Amino acid sequence: MIKALKLATALNVILLLGAGFSTASAKDLKVVSSFTVISDFAKNVGGDKISLTTLVGPNGDAHVYEPKPADAAAVAAADVVLVNGLHFEGFVPRLVEASATKAPIVELSKGVEPIKSAEEEHVHGAAGTEKEEHGAYDPHAFQSIHNAKIYVKNIVEAFCTADTANCDTYKTNAAAYTAKLDTTEAEVKAAIASIPESKRLIITSHDAFGYFQHEYGLKFLAPEGISTDSEASAADIVALIKQIREDKASAIFVENITNPRLIEQIASETKLNVGGTLFSDALSTPEEGASTYIDMMHHNIDTFKKAILGS
Repeated sequence: MIKALKLATALNVILLLGAGFSTASAKDLKVVSSFTVISDFAKNVGGDKISLTTLVGPNGDAHVYEPKPADAAAVAAADVVLVNGLHFEGFVPRLVEASATKAPIVELSKGVEPIKSAEEEHVHGAAGTEKEEHGAYDPHAFQSIHNAKIYVKNIVEAFCTADTANCDTYKTNAAAYTAKLDTTEAEVKAAIASIPESKRLIITSHDAFGYFQHEYGLKFLAPEGISTDSEASAADIVALIKQIREDKASAIFVENITNPRLIEQIASETKLNVGGTLFSDALSTPEEGASTYIDMMHHNIDTFKKAILGS
């Protein structure tokens, strides 16, 4: 509540000074997206008909993000606000409250089949703490390309509701992008099929790849749960190292949104080489090669194959 009041106070100052710094056309649909993956979907659907603001930028961690007064101003002025839902962005409720926005808050995970979070099997920290705060379901639904297509469908519906005049354009753009997602999904499945089943156990920083595992057949283990805001306990790490040794994990990776220190420690203990950086909860800068959702998927599967198969 205190954070929301501080944001609201700062927002009033910004509005008094004049919120007119955007060079976008007044006719553009003003869209605010919570993080980069959603922004890429929105760009592909909206094209040049939208003015897009992204709250959590490249390589940013939406789990622990602290919104700024400018974020509240952007949400207040938005026509549509796009969020993941499933408790992925803990900052959103207080930001929406502070902004007093009248825009619809569209949860793009609506319609996906959620999977239980890893905390159903192992709880990090005090009993039940993380599951209660972040929900019983894994929020990283976008790691399945099948679910990404549901996100795109939800964006089309939101844009068409807010901007009926350009609805046909949004539908046409979405159809073209969905075709690209179909192609990418086929490529991902082919890449995973090339990895022997005995080599499909992978270690990552936190439980971000549950939907990828469910959809494509790799198995992921991680020292941290579905959110990066809770640290793994010493007991968690010891248990994970034991499981890595028993199950003979093939590779270990850092993630772009996390500190690599813990993964490097586990790699040292298990004699696994760190196979590279995966993009999990955020896209990259253009220079890093994973600045779109499709590029992220290609980067990750190429990184898996190179570390596991050496190719």
